[in-house]
Amino acid sequence: MADDLYAVLGVPRNAEADTIKKTYRKLAGKLHPDKNPGDKAAESKFKQVNHAYDVLGDAKKRKLYDEFGEEGLREGFEPDRARAYRQWSSHQGPRGGGGGTRSTGEPVNLEDLFGGGGRAPPGGFGDLFGDLLGGRGGRRPRGPVKGIDLESEVTIDFASALRGATLQLHPQGRSSEAVTVRIPPGASDAGRVRIPGQGAPSPNGGAPGDLVLTVHVTPHAHFRREGDDLHLDLPVTIAEAYHGAKVRVPTVEGAVTLKVPERAQSGQVVRLRGKGVAMKGRPQGDLYVHFLVQVPKDGSPEVSEVIDRLAAFQGEDPRADIDL
Repeated sequence: MADDLYAVLGVPRNAEADTIKKTYRKLAGKLHPDKNPGDKAAESKFKQVNHAYDVLGDAKKRKLYDEFGEEGLREGFEPDRARAYRQWSSHQGPRGGGGGTRSTGEPVNLEDLFGGGGRAPPGGFGDLFGDLLGGRGGRRPRGPVKGIDLESEVTIDFASALRGATLQLHPQGRSSEAVTVRIPPGASDAGRVRIPGQGAPSPNGGAPGDLVLTVHVTPHAHFRREGDDLHLDLPVTIAEAYHGAKVRVPTVEGAVTLKVPERAQSGQVVRLRGKGVAMKGRPQGDLYVHFLVQVPKDGSPEVSEVIDRLAAFQGEDPRADIDL
């Protein structure tokens, strides 16, 4: 059974959007691979947390998840058809026969209903009901049937997930012929992509099934993703932070020049609107640049003397207002 996404984040099912976002940021910061190098358990949990926020941080996905669970997140899932079948099923009441009994209100296995792919069969719901219930007199669906869907996994790097990528794959269950797969821009970790017609062949001359890919995204050394926003920890020198400077910042669409304000502090954030994740049908996210002031690694007496002289201008204790 898939993990409950609310439990993964540790929030109640009625949690507000802001609570979900704050909880995610805290967990992502704690579990980020940069802070847990070589810790496979933390990396796995980090991916789970990212997947949970990708769903619960999106109002439409969260609504589908609350109603249908993980099945509602499948590519091509049709909620109206699922609701129609659920309503129909709830009015059937107990019935006998070789298939056992179905009580009113019994949960419907949507994966079985849609063949694991979120699409109704070629014959529509009339044929589906005839197949599930033995038909009226045992009638089976007429005509060729679609082949079954195949599932596979693929791992891509962070940049390819943001920009999109074209891959050559050899999915299990197919012949040795390679399949060309287009990963759309903005793919998220644990997200799913459906490639029509690249599944198993039909047993009786119908259309082939689809290939459903689960996409895994490797973490980036400097960028991290929160929903459709990106965050970058950008090192700057003491001189750049003090005097201000123009520095190069990489983005999804290419490098841009960013102005570091005078007297910038570590942790200070600048927002670059529209420089985050771009996904079809949604506004592009933003890029948040977090300044990290770097001190010289040179341990020479000359550098030490300069630092000591700078300390004389520090003024009051910078930690004076930190308390519990």
